[in-house]
Amino acid sequence: MSRISQLFRSLTILLLLYGSASAYAGIEAHTFDDRQKEADYKELIEELRCLVCQNQNLASSNAELALDLRQQTYDMIEGGSSKGDVIDYMVTRYGDFVLYRPPFRASTLLLWVGPFIILALAILGLLKYIRGRSKAIEPEISKEDLERAERLLSQNQQD
Repeated sequence: MSRISQLFRSLTILLLLYGSASAYAGIEAHTFDDRQKEADYKELIEELRCLVCQNQNLASSNAELALDLRQQTYDMIEGGSSKGDVIDYMVTRYGDFVLYRPPFRASTLLLWVGPFIILALAILGLLKYIRGRSKAIEPEISKEDLERAERLLSQNQQD
């Protein structure tokens, strides 16, 4: 076996080992006193948003912050806090953005109404564009250009 193929094989094995080690790093094992606490924990990590990820909840995120927030949630649930207490803590610390369903109030009005405003503006823009196309001004063709076009067409038909 050549030296290059041995080096390539060693690098491949090293990369595979590195990849498998990082896969084990994401596994968390939490034990609970009772099933209700476990159910509350699972519901909360599905309901709370990862603050650094693109539209992921805490349960599906592998970010370090999500790991920390899952641990904080676990500690609070095991410490006897209710789901409401955990949610209040997270909202106080990180704001309404941590919730997938933020409450309807003045500070979150844009979150609730914003998509409808954008949709309405898009529809109005589309209607204006369509109406503008139908009102397009036809270019005026001079009498000389029409006579020239007729001469060219008649020449092509004779040839």
